[in-house]
Amino acid sequence: MKILSFCMFILVVVSLASCDLGPESPKGFSLPEGNVEDGKVVFFNYQCLSCHTLKGVEPPPDLVNNPDIAVKLGGKSTKVKTYADLLTSIINPSHKLARGYRLESIENNGESKMTVYNDVMTVTELVDLVTFLQSNYELIPYQRTNYQYYSY
Repeated sequence: MKILSFCMFILVVVSLASCDLGPESPKGFSLPEGNVEDGKVVFFNYQCLSCHTLKGVEPPPDLVNNPDIAVKLGGKSTKVKTYADLLTSIINPSHKLARGYRLESIENNGESKMTVYNDVMTVTELVDLVTFLQSNYELIPYQRTNYQYYSY
């Protein structure tokens, strides 16, 4: 019994030691709260609707539209669109391409054609934009299939 307890203790210690997050860890990273209305202004200023669609938001008539690379934003989703997901999609658009992303929307090297705004957009604009985008998603609960139970 003592050997089993000792082995369990060693296993717990090794497990906890391996949980070191290291210098690349996002632990402790936090951005300030954004403003939805200011984010909407950023969304229009950077002409996001030229390559994206957002339910209930019409593009200005003078906007150059690229329907071949339009990616749908917002709407109902069974998956939570976290702040981190949306933030990453803007600062690293090739990290994960959206489902249904058209092949002509991808560069020859497999990268997204989305402009990388990291050197253009301020942090405040980024935070506000992400807050605005997140407010346009509606989480719908997963619908479970109700199976009929049979008794034998």
